[in-house]
Amino acid sequence: MLFNSYTFILFFLPCVLGGFALAARYGGRRLAVPWLIVASLFYYGWWNPRFLLVLVLSMLVNAALGKYLCEAHGSPAQRRAARNIGIAFNLLLLGFFKYTDFLVFNLNSLFGSDIKVDEIVLPIGISFFTFLQIAFLVDAYRRDVVDFSLTNYFLFVSFFPHLIAGPIVHHKEMMPQFAGIRRGCLDPLNIAIGLSIFTVGLFKKTVIADNTARLADPVFLAVAAGTPLNAATAWTGALAYTFQIYFDFSGYSDMAIGLARLFGIVFPLNFYSPYRAVNIIEFWRRWHMTLSRFLRNYLYIPLGGNRLGERRRYANLILVMLLGGLWHGAAWTFVLWGGLHGLFLVINHGWRYLRERFAMPMTAGAVWTRLLALLLTFVCVTFAWVIFRADTVDHALRMLASMCLQGPKNASNLRDLLAPRGTMTIGTLLQEFGVGTWLVGVAAIAFLAPNTSVLFRNYNQALPMLVTLSDRLLVWRPTMAWGVAIGVLFVVAVLHLTHITPFLYFQF
Repeated sequence: MLFNSYTFILFFLPCVLGGFALAARYGGRRLAVPWLIVASLFYYGWWNPRFLLVLVLSMLVNAALGKYLCEAHGSPAQRRAARNIGIAFNLLLLGFFKYTDFLVFNLNSLFGSDIKVDEIVLPIGISFFTFLQIAFLVDAYRRDVVDFSLTNYFLFVSFFPHLIAGPIVHHKEMMPQFAGIRRGCLDPLNIAIGLSIFTVGLFKKTVIADNTARLADPVFLAVAAGTPLNAATAWTGALAYTFQIYFDFSGYSDMAIGLARLFGIVFPLNFYSPYRAVNIIEFWRRWHMTLSRFLRNYLYIPLGGNRLGERRRYANLILVMLLGGLWHGAAWTFVLWGGLHGLFLVINHGWRYLRERFAMPMTAGAVWTRLLALLLTFVCVTFAWVIFRADTVDHALRMLASMCLQGPKNASNLRDLLAPRGTMTIGTLLQEFGVGTWLVGVAAIAFLAPNTSVLFRNYNQALPMLVTLSDRLLVWRPTMAWGVAIGVLFVVAVLHLTHITPFLYFQF
């Protein structure tokens, strides 16, 4: 059941919210928490009920180990063994479902064998609830977990706004909020904020991301079919996917945050205008922020971080990003994408090191310097997204070659590849005003418009890192004018639900 579907918006969400209000009114958190758990398990099982067993088994095993780590007074070796068993269990479960086919394929290619396995269907959201529970076990081992209970733990893992694609939350972030559930807990202001943020995210997904995909998909399909492309077409496809994944993931993050806010739960910030970054380090502080936090706290720092010298730091960066790429998908394209970002980070940190060591002048405050840095970062990210999106490494290299003016002179152009738009409003706009106008428009939104955190900054715990002129002009308030504006956005977004598409991060 997708957030961007009639079933979710018109049936599931109103029923869950109404049931939550009744449960909280007549039983407080004693009834409200079980209701949310049942609703979340129903939500997860809607896609494929048999995978509920995987989720429930995972939660039971981790809850048992977490309880031991929170309450037992065993020796350090026993507690360390319990933590390691839990981490191994989670990684083996994830590895079986996500990487078995990839491993068998590579073994057959490497040794010329003919090992066959039945097709393994990947349980949706397993990458996210696996990382979430690994973080919980490590926190429990460090005795950073307080107030453990089985019902709270089940809600912590299965809470439907973050279950499928994050954000990756921490136990200590959620428990005080779950403890605050009480009679009459539905707050009108939270409802207004939550529905408004959800609507902004829905608009980003259905109107911007899904229609930008109409420009990206034909280009990548043409590359996969062996069709030669000219540079303009290749760049159009690359830029279209760059903005598609931006608004797709930004839209999902907004919808998840908005849904949680309806129940009075505040999620950590997960997406903060990453294309405004002026270097790759800053990009990863803005893109999928909770994943970056997990990789830093539970992988990079335990590996030694930057405490063991520059060479070890660079090796750790490469390794962490390679594993981060592999986490996104079982394919060499994801590994290469992660490795490329690791290389970008090494170059970025190396440049900072050289600049500090030789006392090179700092000109980062100059407008032209920031613009050049932003452009360079954006181009690097765009090149990496081509590898991320391509079906194979060979397809990615051919796409990149076309972008670098290496395509044949008689290559296909975009007009040859684009399918008929039908009667959709945005499709008509694309036909009338052109592809370039659409891309310029979505780029303007990404680079200049206030992000959701800034737009709702008066009611959000996250502080803005960069505030532009447009950010200062637009601030959401619970007024009639904003209500009408959000209502219009909602109607437009819902009208574009004629073709429901999954979020890109649901694949990971």
